[in-house]
Amino acid sequence: MPKAATLILSEESSVTMEEIKELFRRYVNMTRHTGEQLDWDYAAAAFPYTIEDHPEKKGQWFILKGNNPNYRMIIIGMGKNKQNQTMIQIILPDGATHGDIAKGNEFTRYLGKALKAETRLFNGRTMYFNR
Repeated sequence: MPKAATLILSEESSVTMEEIKELFRRYVNMTRHTGEQLDWDYAAAAFPYTIEDHPEKKGQWFILKGNNPNYRMIIIGMGKNKQNQTMIQIILPDGATHGDIAKGNEFTRYLGKALKAETRLFNGRTMYFNR
């Protein structure tokens, strides 16, 4: 059964899928700089995915597709909840590896902090970066 983590933005906040992709590009850039300081390709280890759009669902969701067998796929989607707040879901589909789960948690916390969102992790715990 797929697992999902959820980020809920405050009512005043909004974000586009392109801005979320830009946050991932920023994450890769930060890890690349760290790797340069360590003389190691840290960006490849920290972000072992490529960002792929689905042509028919552009703007609604995109896929982080794994670059090696330890990482398969993470789906990032966006919508509104019943309170009309912007909601971002990080979904681990059936067949997700332990690597996907670990990276999913890491990316969920990173996005939550960057977007100052209420963050519900895969294990049901909630982190509040919006206070």
